[in-house]
Amino acid sequence: MPGEQRTLAEQAFESIYELILSGELPLGSEVNEVTLSQRFDISRGTVREAVRRLQGLRLITREPYMRACVVSLSQQDVVEIFQLREVVEGMACRLATNAMSDEALDRLMADLERARRNGARSADIPGEPFDLHIRVAVACGNERARQLLTEELYHLLRLYRRRSGDLPGRREQAFDEHWQIVRAMHNRDADLAESLMRSHIARATESLLATLAAERAAEGESTPPKPPRRRRRRLVPASPADAGLAGDQPHASAAFAKASERAKAR
Repeated sequence: MPGEQRTLAEQAFESIYELILSGELPLGSEVNEVTLSQRFDISRGTVREAVRRLQGLRLITREPYMRACVVSLSQQDVVEIFQLREVVEGMACRLATNAMSDEALDRLMADLERARRNGARSADIPGEPFDLHIRVAVACGNERARQLLTEELYHLLRLYRRRSGDLPGRREQAFDEHWQIVRAMHNRDADLAESLMRSHIARATESLLATLAAERAAEGESTPPKPPRRRRRRLVPASPADAGLAGDQPHASAAFAKASERAKAR
């Protein structure tokens, strides 16, 4: 029974993870544990365990007293993460160019060509048979860079890397950029390999920001504008001076005039 429960929890985790990556659970959307438990025919406790794991991967956020939601980074967060990625992956590419053996570089080129024959999509999606970015991070020899790219930021990068390829033609363009990077690595040109990797990530960042901007614009068009809030009129003046200027408040003006007369009589 415990083994079966762990299996159910693992299946729930993988299923919800894929819903997030595919966009079926959109960025910023609510993660409804009841709906998910009914969909996958599992207990809410099992779903809750999977949600906690996804929180640990930074794919789900939960504020105190709030429902769980799929992560939705601000534009500034996206820019900063991809700028960090550009710097670290560029250096990782330089290091891997110098560190990999001739045989390893031959295999890298062969695997890229095989991915081309199988379709450009598999060359740029993490979790598919070929992922150049992970291969470079693992081969670079810098353990901190590897941890950052394959563990700490891996899942956020995986989510947003998918989105960066949504613009028409971007996946094919990314594959061509990969081929140029690998060719530079194969020729042992570390300067060029680093430069090409950084340019590749910079273009991916531009593509991602354009995709996110288009989505926000579409959401704005589909959401009717809220009517402006009406300001409540103040019926009682804040001071006697206001009362003297408020022609639409005769009772307050009269009271102030009588008070002034009494003061003069004294």
